[in-house]
Amino acid sequence: MCLAIPGKVIEIYTENDLKMGKIDFSGSVSAACLAYVPEVQVGQYVVVHAGFAIQVLDEEQAREVFQAWEDVAETLRQDGYTVTGAPQSDPGNDSN
Repeated sequence: MCLAIPGKVIEIYTENDLKMGKIDFSGSVSAACLAYVPEVQVGQYVVVHAGFAIQVLDEEQAREVFQAWEDVAETLRQDGYTVTGAPQSDPGNDSN
């Protein structure tokens, strides 16, 4: 099973004739191919699977996903688990 969380596109560039981007996943930056989402712009959120951005999310969609992740993390905390590395981005907050 694969899970994906939104990442914020912070840079777009070309590599080997492919549209690529640097994606910020709650402070961890990774490269992803943007060929499947040619309309994406810096500052937008994308869902990445296996190194490929497969969907552009608007800010509200990204916020909903981050809230769902936080709900899961909170439930785990209440059950006594230690949660590390949970997404903490706040779509719309320029500090991310």
